[in-house]
Amino acid sequence: MDFIYQKNRIALYDNEKPEKMLAEVTFPSTDSDTVEINHTFVDDSLRGQGIAGKLMTAAAQELRRQEKKAVLSCSYAVKWFEKHPEYQDILK
Repeated sequence: MDFIYQKNRIALYDNEKPEKMLAEVTFPSTDSDTVEINHTFVDDSLRGQGIAGKLMTAAAQELRRQEKKAVLSCSYAVKWFEKHPEYQDILK
């Protein structure tokens, strides 16, 4: 699974139809040190395969690498971080 890392976004596209986005997590900046994880999407064709969790792990690791903190407004992100105490250090 090859996630595409972009500024404030990590996405997954269909290999056969590269223009079709299958999953994403977005985290726009709120200031120079903070982002807001505000959206997680997974296409119906991938539901139940743990893709949202993999996206969230990738986002958390990327934010840690960038030494940024996160505020959560996405309901999936809130639940995910509750279940993953190893990433509490990136929460603001």
